[in-house]
Amino acid sequence: MRSLTSLGQIANTAVRRMVVPLVGLSLAVGTTAVAAPQANAATDSQRRLNGWINHSLTVMRANGIPGSYAAIHKTIMRESSGNQYAINLWDSNARAGIPSKGLMQVIDPTFRAYHVKGTSWNIYDPIANITAACNYAWHRYGTINNVAHRVNY
Repeated sequence: MRSLTSLGQIANTAVRRMVVPLVGLSLAVGTTAVAAPQANAATDSQRRLNGWINHSLTVMRANGIPGSYAAIHKTIMRESSGNQYAINLWDSNARAGIPSKGLMQVIDPTFRAYHVKGTSWNIYDPIANITAACNYAWHRYGTINNVAHRVNY
């Protein structure tokens, strides 16, 4: 029969195995580490964003729209932190009734004017949002690369 101290230690160990991964830490058990679920979520988000950018670059190349992965990624992280459903409800566009939306924070009139054939007409669709924004940047600034490098952030 185990002592109360041993049972307490067993219970304490079981609680640590359940709680620690929930707060984003790893608990070494012997030689095996228990991975935190947040690490996989970040990796999945980055994989998804990587896929959207690369798919957009393929569409852009097919339509002669210049741009680089680095410039698109930098712009997305600045504008929406990678949230495809981001919407800006506080700036001058929002006050005028046309808030910026999506990964690259495009307003509806700009999205419609610079929409790229073959992509969705849904402004929140990542491929459509990225390609329309890059198409706009191409016509306005020469390339999204010029926009990304002009801003210090």
